[in-house]
Amino acid sequence: MRHLPSRTTGTGRRRVIGALTAGLLCAAGATVPAAAQAPRPAPAPTSGIHAGNGLALTPPMGFNNWNSTHCRAEFDEAMVKGTADIFVEKGLKEAGYEFVNLDDCWAKPQRNADGKLEADPVRFPNGIKAVADYVHSKGLKLGIYTSAGTKTCDSVGLPGALGHEYSDARQFADWGVDYLKYDNCNNQGVDAKERYTTMRDALAATGRPIVYSICEWGQNRPWEWAGELGNLWRTTGDINDSWGSMLSIMKQNLPLAPAAGPGHWNDPDMLEVGNGGMTDTEYRTHFSMWAVMAAPLLIGSDLRTATPETYRILSNHEVIAVDQDPLGKQGVVLSSDGGRWVVAKEMRDGSRAVALFNETGSAQRISTTAAAAGLARADAYTVRDLWAHTTRNTAGGLSATVPAHGTVMLRVAADRHWAAYPPAVEPALDGSPLMEAGRTARLTTTVTDLGRTPALKVSAALTGPSGWRITADSATTAPALPTGGRLTTRWRVTAPAGTATGTYDLTLTTRYRSPTGQWVGSTAPFQAHVVVAPPAGGGYLSDLPQLTASNGYGPVEKDTSNGESAAGDGRPLTIGGEVYAKGLGVHAASAVEYYTGGACDTVTARVGVDDEKGAKGSVAFEIWSDGTKAASTGVLTNAMPAQSVSADVSGAQVVRLVVTDGGDGVDSDHADWADLRITC
Repeated sequence: MRHLPSRTTGTGRRRVIGALTAGLLCAAGATVPAAAQAPRPAPAPTSGIHAGNGLALTPPMGFNNWNSTHCRAEFDEAMVKGTADIFVEKGLKEAGYEFVNLDDCWAKPQRNADGKLEADPVRFPNGIKAVADYVHSKGLKLGIYTSAGTKTCDSVGLPGALGHEYSDARQFADWGVDYLKYDNCNNQGVDAKERYTTMRDALAATGRPIVYSICEWGQNRPWEWAGELGNLWRTTGDINDSWGSMLSIMKQNLPLAPAAGPGHWNDPDMLEVGNGGMTDTEYRTHFSMWAVMAAPLLIGSDLRTATPETYRILSNHEVIAVDQDPLGKQGVVLSSDGGRWVVAKEMRDGSRAVALFNETGSAQRISTTAAAAGLARADAYTVRDLWAHTTRNTAGGLSATVPAHGTVMLRVAADRHWAAYPPAVEPALDGSPLMEAGRTARLTTTVTDLGRTPALKVSAALTGPSGWRITADSATTAPALPTGGRLTTRWRVTAPAGTATGTYDLTLTTRYRSPTGQWVGSTAPFQAHVVVAPPAGGGYLSDLPQLTASNGYGPVEKDTSNGESAAGDGRPLTIGGEVYAKGLGVHAASAVEYYTGGACDTVTARVGVDDEKGAKGSVAFEIWSDGTKAASTGVLTNAMPAQSVSADVSGAQVVRLVVTDGGDGVDSDHADWADLRITC
């Protein structure tokens, strides 16, 4: 995670706060202190204990400018009003979004002579009340930001609310504020519960209904005590617009399900959907997992420049309905083996929302059952795909081939009308398609009837890029598939000689007829990886093409440390004062895969936390041989010299290099795979 001395860089909201102990960082959604990094499952909250203000009975939905603008000049009155207009024009208000929230930097650097806060006259020349009035005129609500300290989190040092709680709360109420995000910077070491209790009481004293968002970063385990104070509480440090950051935060928030409920929610931070650092597939996962976790849905992208796909993701009413279900249950993890996650959420109508999430870099078949999701035994069930917007019947099996970093979102119910829908038929690929250009690879696909009714006149077709040769070696049709029946087809696939290394799309399409006469199609997308065999004798892994790579911040760097932002912004790999010319610089959580084609024997490296992070950072290194962990280091810190690691990878098709956060979050986790070699 970024650990910067100032947020004036525009790349993150971190800066040193001398008043905080041990050099903790502060942020308007700040870096997680070590104590908060590995939350234990929360105890079930005491019955009836919650903020008591009757607000946020479903997770708040709206917008916050921070993730897209930080404190840049574009954050101003025109942007806020324009966002309110867009909520109405683009159907976001109708979809349930209601809060338009200001983050840090809305205020002048000093209070006035009466000790009151004033709006920055350049950003908000007409004041906050005028902005609130405009937002209210659209049928929406306005949120505002301050910190439970002497100053907010901006490096300029704008006035915080510590010691001014009742006066500031009164001002917010008089302006027409409907939501307060209350941060944790410059807190002078005052007990967190005490500081957040005071503002709770101050808000209540105004008599105005104001949703209370406790942005305490998870430092003092707020899921154990904040339910009686606020409507939501941050469980982690800042999110950033990367797959690694989103994944790390998701994993920290998932175990806290018992703490969530109507009026009191775990908050894994705002949405990054549409900011450009992830793919649309990853953004759909981000949105799906926040919904199944009953998390607040606060848009963090600039809606004035958002793409149509961003709007499609943010406006998916069926996924939003999962998040906003009035029962208020957060989803629980049923399984996560091998990066294949199943998370189920109980719904008020008795159905279950089920997220099938693929953490890995290749398409994966992920399966569960209606019974495992918590549904009572029934003859059959309906299953609704919330992204494809299709309904099928199932005998109880729930399964899909999920693309890399993707999520299939289902809603399953014991519905007596199940027979009116076609059977659920699952197309799948057996194994991961790795192939060398010009050489024929053999793939096997399956089409399985998961439904209670038979699938009739079933056909399967595999297609790929133009110029690729794809030929079936066995049957591609079946007259009928009963429940559990399967059509298996073997294929020969050849990428043309000279095809560049990389990933290419393959699609398995099946077509079938239901007993009621409906013709139905179903597809499963895959990625074929065109690879090159490793050189005889091996060499430095950093010189070989990567099969897949994911990283916490910025790209995986070749022969330099990880600079967290653009490619090439790292420094020489340095561990314990020793500089290495070759290797990889990564940031937890990270995973890098290489094709070895069964021809290699050993991977060796010198590993540790890069010196550029001073005394900060803790990580663990793992080497995987296909699906088996072949070596691991345990937790390493910056105080430790480089460690040697070696793994036997004999016969492996794929070698995977993994760096985890060491169990305490990703702050400053710059990890070096130095002198990284493979023998073949």
